[in-house]
Amino acid sequence: MLKEEEYLLLRDVSQRFRHPDGRINYSALSRHTGYDRKTLRKYLARNILPKPKHRKPKPSKLDTYKEFIHQRLSEYPEISAARIFRELHERGYSGGITIVRDYISTVRPHEEIPAIYRYETKPGVQAQVDWGDCGRVLIDGITHRLYCFTYVLGYSRLKYVEFTLKTDVQTFMECHKHAFDYCTGIPQEILYDNIKQVVIKRAIKPKDHAWNIHFEEFFTHFGFIPRLCRPYRPQTKGKIENVVGYVKRDLLYGGSFQSFTHLNEQARTWMDRVNATLHGTTNEIPFDRFKKEQLKPLAGFPPFCISIMEPRKITRDAYLSYVGNRYSVPYIYAGRDAQVRVEGNTLHITVGTTEVATHPILPGSRRTSRSKDHFSGLLGIVMKQNSQRLHKSAKILQFSEPVVENRSLSFYDTFSGGDR
Repeated sequence: MLKEEEYLLLRDVSQRFRHPDGRINYSALSRHTGYDRKTLRKYLARNILPKPKHRKPKPSKLDTYKEFIHQRLSEYPEISAARIFRELHERGYSGGITIVRDYISTVRPHEEIPAIYRYETKPGVQAQVDWGDCGRVLIDGITHRLYCFTYVLGYSRLKYVEFTLKTDVQTFMECHKHAFDYCTGIPQEILYDNIKQVVIKRAIKPKDHAWNIHFEEFFTHFGFIPRLCRPYRPQTKGKIENVVGYVKRDLLYGGSFQSFTHLNEQARTWMDRVNATLHGTTNEIPFDRFKKEQLKPLAGFPPFCISIMEPRKITRDAYLSYVGNRYSVPYIYAGRDAQVRVEGNTLHITVGTTEVATHPILPGSRRTSRSKDHFSGLLGIVMKQNSQRLHKSAKILQFSEPVVENRSLSFYDTFSGGDR
């Protein structure tokens, strides 16, 4: 199909090859312009440029799946094209991912994204960490806030994700240890937001920061430097910000999970797949690029015990509360002050300098962990105390008999005058 400018130019050139009788030497004109003689006859026989013929679109392998695509996008507007492609493949789609991406780009509205400057790091230098709020989840009939811990190595883009129900510093450190295990090493520095799990008060100079005392022990033990991103500039750690959104779109949204444990199992499968897929920015597979990372090996560090003491008050019925659940202690400590410490999945309870009880940490809330040994002998003591109280009460409530004076009969004769 010739454009209008080409058509007008062709008409002018054709005058040079027109005979006096008006006929055009199409063979010579074809050799001069390179157009086929049939094409020349078609256009020069008209006084106006012919309109293009609209052809019926060819059927696409994607046609029968477009309704499903629209449905998924209406439910989850930010779901990734790769995720939809996998779901289509499970439903029998035999086409490629390119046609899926192209179609989704036409039916999903685009938002303007401000330009940012991308910071790149050398191998083994930096990782970035963030929390992602993933809404609410129902576990054992109780609604919990669901969070996602995300960790990415700056050079290789190797990712680690883990879902949690808490964001306390202990959980934060546990997730770090799991990420170090997954990556088999520790970078020189890790970049964070200004979160309380890392820093209590930020100063102008990094050396003057007031770090979270528990996290300070953690990063000192493992020898990495915590870095804080510039205030109001989250794009300085844009690699991890992208991971948070990617996890939500490609793993969480529209997924089906049987339990909280199953969710983290699926997260591990997702990590292995994503880290073995070509990265859009580096154009390399993260697992392959990871071979160039120069992380400090974990073997060079002794084990770090994550245990944080928290004060608790033991009730009169010999229980204390931790994260919404109740745990028993020996009854002789009822009413005392105690300290609780978590190591792994075990709760340690200490009174003074003595550890008085340990319990497996219960999932969910409003549950009770009770050890029979903690109440052994208590019933006998209570019954004895009750008996003593009853005996004491019986003495208090005794009534004394009235006192009657004994007198001789001669005393009464005085009042009767001696008459009989």
